[in-house]
Amino acid sequence: MEYCLSLGSNLGDSLRTLRRAAARLAATPGVRITAHSGVYQSDPVDVPARFANRQFLNAIILLETRLSPPELLARISAIEIGMGRRRGRLRNVPRTIDIDIVYAGRRKIATEVLTIPHPRWQQRRFVVQPLARLRPDLVLPGSDLPVRAILDRLPSIPGVTLYTVEW
Repeated sequence: MEYCLSLGSNLGDSLRTLRRAAARLAATPGVRITAHSGVYQSDPVDVPARFANRQFLNAIILLETRLSPPELLARISAIEIGMGRRRGRLRNVPRTIDIDIVYAGRRKIATEVLTIPHPRWQQRRFVVQPLARLRPDLVLPGSDLPVRAILDRLPSIPGVTLYTVEW
């Protein structure tokens, strides 16, 4: 099954962190990375005011695996923890690494722990813009529009700009 993961970082050397996260994903048994976007720099979204100046680096990775969504989520969580991710009570604070499952094939999942497709993917330019470069004609479950059309409808602010193609 094809999965799309969104990676983000805004603490430390974020580009290095994204590279390390991608390498750890690629080293996960039964996982094969099939494509990745460039890295995009983005303004923070929905963060506490004191962190509004901490820009993120974001990227999209497409992978294939036979792992179930909960199994992949467990592997992702282990990677995040191993890379220093600490979850606290406050949401949307700076983080070394954040890895979200955007979609899992044509599956729809809604549990207390996991929602697929990601519930806010269509509102996040830092997800939609790189995804539109990889899968512009993809229509995800719960949407009537292809990714390209969703991108066209998003406001240009908060800003998302290409940081680097190769990483």
